[in-house]
Amino acid sequence: MIWREKRTLLLILGVLLAANTIFFFTYRVQYQNRLQGLDERRDQAEERLKVARAARAAAEQRYASYGKIQSDVQSVYSDEWSTEARRLTALITEVKRLAVASQLVPPSYSFTRTEQKVKGNETGAKTVGIAFTVRGNYQQVRRLINLLELSRQFVIIGQISLSSADNQVLTMNLYLKTLFRDPTPVKDAGTATNQEL
Repeated sequence: MIWREKRTLLLILGVLLAANTIFFFTYRVQYQNRLQGLDERRDQAEERLKVARAARAAAEQRYASYGKIQSDVQSVYSDEWSTEARRLTALITEVKRLAVASQLVPPSYSFTRTEQKVKGNETGAKTVGIAFTVRGNYQQVRRLINLLELSRQFVIIGQISLSSADNQVLTMNLYLKTLFRDPTPVKDAGTATNQEL
């Protein structure tokens, strides 16, 4: 019989088949375990990615918010609290325009300037005051004050004094002031000077 002649070959083939079968089932179990491990690692990586994306979105939102705050601060610094050379003419024009709008045109204006150097700060500040006297009725005085408070210019009502010559006409002494940024670096801290413009 043929199987007796080829016994060694059949035995070798049988051993190889058994070894392959054992290796296949062992490898399959190990492969299944490796697949489960890879699936768990993938799930953990996806979870970490989701957390990282949320952190990135939060960081981008904070960065955008910081950029907006920086832009707003720069806008206030360069526009609202700008230098005297840049804003003084616009301020005087605005005060005169509001006086005309309230029908209280003063005969003259007087200006004062105070320089203040702030210790530990790179820039100082200049305070410019505008003083004038107007005469009119209560509605005109009230309109002028309201217009000054609503003005887009950075103007502060420093002092108001009212007097009445008769029951209809009021005399109002008004002192307005504003701050200007001093573009030159501060050398001597704490000095202040008054001078007429």
